[in-house]
Amino acid sequence: MSILSKIKELASSLLKSKAKDEFNIEVISSAETEAWVEECINTYMGNPCWIDEEEHIDSVNFAKAICSETARLATLAIGITVDGSSKAKWLQEQVDKIYFQLRHWVEYGCAYGTIILKPNGESIDLYTADQFMVTHISNGKIDGVIFPSFETYQNKWYTRLEYHRFENGLYVISNKCYVGNSPGDTKERVDIELTPWAELLEEAAVEKLDAPLFAVFRTPHANNIDLHSPLGLPVFSEAIQELRDLDIAYSRNAKEILDSKRTVLADDSMIAFSGEKVPQGALAAQKKAAAMNLPEMVRMVRGDGRETYYQEINPELNTDTRLKGINALLSQIGYKVGYSNGYFVFNEKNGIQTATGVEAEQQRTIQFIKDVRDKLESCMNELIYAMSVFADLYDLAPAGTYEVTYDFADITYSFEEDRQHHYQLAMQGHFPWEEYYVRFLRYSREEAKALLKMAKEENKAPTLFGGDE
Repeated sequence: MSILSKIKELASSLLKSKAKDEFNIEVISSAETEAWVEECINTYMGNPCWIDEEEHIDSVNFAKAICSETARLATLAIGITVDGSSKAKWLQEQVDKIYFQLRHWVEYGCAYGTIILKPNGESIDLYTADQFMVTHISNGKIDGVIFPSFETYQNKWYTRLEYHRFENGLYVISNKCYVGNSPGDTKERVDIELTPWAELLEEAAVEKLDAPLFAVFRTPHANNIDLHSPLGLPVFSEAIQELRDLDIAYSRNAKEILDSKRTVLADDSMIAFSGEKVPQGALAAQKKAAAMNLPEMVRMVRGDGRETYYQEINPELNTDTRLKGINALLSQIGYKVGYSNGYFVFNEKNGIQTATGVEAEQQRTIQFIKDVRDKLESCMNELIYAMSVFADLYDLAPAGTYEVTYDFADITYSFEEDRQHHYQLAMQGHFPWEEYYVRFLRYSREEAKALLKMAKEENKAPTLFGGDE
């Protein structure tokens, strides 16, 4: 078992057992939500509970495909710009460093229902729903959390509980550390100076903070397992039954194809080397068939009497019928997740291809992705705020204000239609040709200016009749 797997296994029990004793608090937990999220995560990881080797039922891991596609659309050509001051420039640099992680973070958020992003001074730590414990909520937002950390040093296991909360107008972070001989061993308390986190304070407080020093991404779906739980649900949680049915249908189809090999049944008297005596007995025939290196589809059998026997078996597949059932399941799964009917279909060109006629057909998909983008934007605002506070606390950047703007690509966007539209505008004098060259013909701004200048000069050159063209 990997260290990460051990952390996931131990985090929940560790926090529950230690939080009340060490911090004198009650953690906010929901056994029902935790169990359901765990079942969904097993499905996302390709190991759902319905896999059955004896029944030849495997998983196509479509839950992973759903989360991946949702993350792809939600972060499609995303642009995050931070302006306003020298601090804003520093914040922009930090955002640029994590830009290519955004899609992964959104996918994990869609899979777990809730993730937390927390700056550590050097990078961003990711905590999935099974790696933290909520201790307080204000106005529906999580603002009190305990985060576990695990490290090994000199053959010892170290555990740290990092407790974030607001207390008497201050934002307080407390650290409790333990040392042991195995992961999750918290019997022996140890001073933080004697651990791998010696550079941290055992407790620190910050004044005048408007939000926690962490960011929460939660899926837009409401939690119908526990209405009072602060955790969201995986985006595919409502379609678990259909995902099971899809795996069964796909496995049945795959098994039918596997069993559909063409078979030739031939009497052993019909197969022998030239001039050789026909082998006698079934065992002898099998040995002779192996020695002759016959095609796998040929099976030697004993005929009835003197009659020779030859028969070809070509099983007829029900693939078309099965695919109709699979596509019906895919459509139902997509609808329950939030996609428009027919977004997920096998063996058909489907989905968003051009803007013409798509917005009406894919309106449900568009709204769902917008909801996910709104959650991502809220999470990034919280994360950028936390990084801004870190910059002030550790003098990482000059003091100053900042403003964040987001730019998301239209998921119905068609480059060719956009190019044609702007070409017509340029022909009518309503769009600059320089901008057209840069945006749609991929010239640099300098190249575009040079080409337009050259064209203008050639158009002014004298003609054969002495005038200008």
